[in-house]
Amino acid sequence: MSDDLATLTALIEKPGQPETLFKAFEAATQRLVGHQLFTLLYVDGQEVARIYSNRPGEYPLSGRKTMGPTPWGKHVLEERKPYLGKDKAGIRWAFFDHELIESMGLGSVINIPAIYDGKVVGTINLLAPEHHYREEHVAPVAQLAPVLVPAFLAARAAAGAA
Repeated sequence: MSDDLATLTALIEKPGQPETLFKAFEAATQRLVGHQLFTLLYVDGQEVARIYSNRPGEYPLSGRKTMGPTPWGKHVLEERKPYLGKDKAGIRWAFFDHELIESMGLGSVINIPAIYDGKVVGTINLLAPEHHYREEHVAPVAQLAPVLVPAFLAARAAAGAA
């Protein structure tokens, strides 16, 4: 784990940002906990906007969702807590696009808030088949989340986010 953190931290100063960091973060989380869908979203008021996706055909860049006024938004964006959905019921509770998620063979999720100055500035989203994720999968990803804060802040600034 500390090797991943050191590697990711060192990448921040390298050229080619944020793509270089995003790809390395995706690879690190794949090694740590596995995933079939990996996305990064920055927060813009009541919406979240996608800035990275390993499956852009289904989840394209610049896709937006209104998530603030939802139970998921309260949990992740307002209360600043990770969300673990272990099964399809957890996916359905959290996401209006659950049918697309399930059609991709996915049924469990980890959402990690990236927090700066007491506010969630982005989310790290990993999805896998049903029952793949357990409580012990959350902490390894959450410990890496601060590395993405500069990239989320830059994306928000570039978009003029609220």
